[in-house]
Parts: sequence; structure tokens; C-alpha cells
Amino acid sequence: MDRPLRYEQAYSASKVFPDLEPANTAQPVPQPSARRKLFAFKRDTPDRKRELGNVRATAMSFRNMHEHGTLLAKYLETRKTIFIDRLHWNVGEADGMEFDQYDTPACRWVVLHEFGEVLAGVRLLPTNARCGAYTYMLRDAQKGLLRDLPTDILFFEAPANPKIWEASRFFVTESVPASRRLAVQQELFFRMTTTAEENGATRILGIVPSVWARWSRRLGVGAAPVGAKFSIDGTVSQAVLFNIHSTS
Repeated sequence: MDRPLRYEQAYSASKVFPDLEPANTAQPVPQPSARRKLFAFKRDTPDRKRELGNVRATAMSFRNMHEHGTLLAKYLETRKTIFIDRLHWNVGEADGMEFDQYDTPACRWVVLHEFGEVLAGVRLLPTNARCGAYTYMLRDAQKGLLRDLPTDILFFEAPANPKIWEASRFFVTESVPASRRLAVQQELFFRMTTTAEENGATRILGIVPSVWARWSRRLGVGAAPVGAKFSIDGTVSQAVLFNIHSTS
């Protein structure tokens, strides 16, 4: 990527990243009717309900994971089958489960499941989180702490703000058929956004596949690129910014 394009993208990113300002200027949490404007799709139509079937969404934390039986273990096992077995990422593994230094009490795991089978998931972590030398993935990459990620992963200094959360480890399993895949993806994004908002977030930084533009259009949501494309063990990804609050 040449220098003029990169600086142009950095300027564009700064305009859609208004939370780098005093906390007392933050917008109030929108009412449910305002939140619905975020999504171009309608969740309560008969077709959507039929496509989702008996899919359930669970937002887990260290505080409530005991209420959901073995769901957290199944979620981490599913992450192993995707990120280690299929994508061959160089990440942590123990007892058949994938994990890393960001799976801490500060994070939330959003999991879609049906009849005990994990179908999709995403991990959320506030950007002011800290665990030893680590904070969150994008910031630690920028600081040079993650050898597999570039230090120029963002066009600006990574924030440390409780109103900005990072989303990582997006996945939808191969067991979800094509006829249901879009509905499951949309539901995952919706649940991710509402979970982040319920925990005080107004923005989400996401590490997503490099086809994010087509992906976000299919999901009916808006996202802005905030970093150059990079490769993780052959998977091309990019940092993007999702605005939770709708201005329309």
C-alpha cells in the first residue's frame, strides 16, 4: 500500500473514531428503537425465525459461566477445531481447547448454539483491559508484543477506553448449512453488538477477514477500515471499526 493512500485512510479513520475524547462527552446509550436502526435486516420476520430455528445466544463471563454447564468448554473446543485444526494458527491449546492470554475475566464470550452444538462465536474485550504485560490484541500487536502480527496493524495509536471494545475470534462453523449461514452471521453480529453495548461500549474494533466490506454489506451493517490488511498463518485479515450508536 503506498503512502498517500495510507494517510488518506488514516484521516478517514480519525473521523469515525470520536471516542478518543473526555468520557463526559460520550453519547447516552440509545433506546431499543434506536438500536434497531443499526441493522438493515429484520430479526423478527417469519423467514428469519425459520432460518434460525432453535438457535440460542449466550453471553458468558467468568461470573456466569457456571450457569451454562459445559458450554464454555464446548466453545473453546470448537475454537480449536477451527483456528488450530483447520486454519493451523499458532495459538495456545490445552485439553482439546484453544485459548490465549486474552481469555480472561475481563472478556465476554458470545456463543450461538443449538441442541448443545456450538454454531458460532466471538470474543469481546474492553480496550482498557490488562493482564500482566498484555492488554488486547490490536494494541499488543502495535506495541510489538505479538510476533505473528504487524506493528502497523492500526492507522492510529490503539486506544485504552472502556467504551471501546475489541472483537476477535469470529467464527461460524462449517456445520451451519448455506441456507442458514447468513441468518446465523447476522444473529452473531447482533448479539455481539448488544452484549458490548450492555457492558458500556459505544464502538467495537474488530479483527475480521479481509473481505469485510462484502461481509458487512451482507450483514446489513457499516464498518470502516482502520488498518492495513495482514496475514495470520495464511488467513488475510484487517482491523475495522463498527459504530454501535446509530446517527440516522
